Amino acid sequence: MRIAVLDNDRSQMDLVCQVLTSAGHSCHAFDSGKEMLNQLRRESYDMLVIHWQVPDVSGAEVLRWARERLPANLPVLFMTNSSGEDDIVAGLAAGADDYMIKPIRRGELVARVQALLRRAYPTQNAAEQIQFGHYVFETRTGRLMMKGIPVDLTQKEFDLALLFFRNIGRPLSRAYILEAVWARDVEVPSRTMDTHVSRVRSKLQLRPEHGFRLAPVYSYGYRLEQMPP
Repeated sequence: MRIAVLDNDRSQMDLVCQVLTSAGHSCHAFDSGKEMLNQLRRESYDMLVIHWQVPDVSGAEVLRWARERLPANLPVLFMTNSSGEDDIVAGLAAGADDYMIKPIRRGELVARVQALLRRAYPTQNAAEQIQFGHYVFETRTGRLMMKGIPVDLTQKEFDLALLFFRNIGRPLSRAYILEAVWARDVEVPSRTMDTHVSRVRSKLQLRPEHGFRLAPVYSYGYRLEQMPP
């Protein structure tokens, strides 16, 4: 999962990112609230970890903005130096899903992050067969069935299609798609992604008359939309 972390304490931020990376996540670090807000306007993340007391734009302001503009199910964990009730109540009242008191404990951080991600994205932890309308994804074999008929897909096309269906209605930035599907292949040309998206749209017949539409989001990325019946 792609996790954005805000903390102006470099040693703590490094620790958090090290723990998250070791747990298999991709960590994106920010040391100012303004920098994080600028990036949140351009990129997609699966979770936010926010330190409450940061200079310039505070963690509270970042959280408030996120709750107004980003998907409602986006999990947010906030960190605070204080064990006082006021900070904890303020963070939870502002829309955070959970909190941790510094110094951060590695095992607890992993457990809390995993619990929030499971709750927010249940299909990411689902069984080997996942169904969305007429589409059935067999995650172990990498096979996709459409109305009971196998669809001829490459592994990248399968991964891309499953990513879109797991995020129906959610705009996904190009950087998010690149990282999720192509992983370490950071030199993938932009046209390669567009070609794969076009093939997925065509092979899965993602058109309004079939219940789904895969549409570009201007200057951002793509979004799979479920159409009303």
